Amino acid sequence: MRGLFSLPAMILMISFVGFAAFALQSGVTRAEAMFMTATVWALPAKMILIGTMTSGANLLAIFLAVTLSSIRLMPMVASLVPELRTSRTQTWLLLLLSHFVAITAWVFAMGSIKDVPREGRTAYFAGFGITLVVVNTLLVGLCYGLVASFPPVVAGLLFFLTPSYFIASIWATGRQSVVKVAFVIGALAGPLLAVVMPGFDILVAGLGGGTLAYLVDRFVIRAGKGSTTAEPGTVVQAEEVV
Repeated sequence: MRGLFSLPAMILMISFVGFAAFALQSGVTRAEAMFMTATVWALPAKMILIGTMTSGANLLAIFLAVTLSSIRLMPMVASLVPELRTSRTQTWLLLLLSHFVAITAWVFAMGSIKDVPREGRTAYFAGFGITLVVVNTLLVGLCYGLVASFPPVVAGLLFFLTPSYFIASIWATGRQSVVKVAFVIGALAGPLLAVVMPGFDILVAGLGGGTLAYLVDRFVIRAGKGSTTAEPGTVVQAEEVV
């Protein structure tokens, strides 16, 4: 629970103040904003949910956009679960804890979980994840009414803090080249598609941009590394081949 006072957690809490302002400006009620925080949890997914709702997108497009945005968390869960699991850990517990896996919780856990005895890791992550969700849910409810009295400049800064945090976190935690390529493609395609295909812009940018990023990474970046000719008597590094 003391992890709540870490820098990633503090930045996230400030960002949720921005989310409360965004929810208020978008016409989402206090109860709905708190419910989204507790059940959806991942901040980008909530931003996409509200953004697609207010843009008038149909239900299927909203469902697919939010689902696809959350699929990015699957590799985080896959890398964290082996660090938490013991021979006696129940599957239902790991499934429950996977709900709390988002960028902030994952970065915090992967940086500190190795210092925790394995038999106590599930309790350790549960303590941090549950505390983070509960506190931010209450924070959204508390700040929802307060942000209405903020000056427009302050409300605007809080609003832009949310995507700024998201952008910085994704770029900082993206270790694979495909993540960086997808990031750049999405940043360029998003505004353009918002004009050309309003209502489906996020969905198309996600599917199309992600597919294009994979192809660029697979056949351009990795192929370029694999085409490097090794000197006689040397061994090509395995990671370059992969």
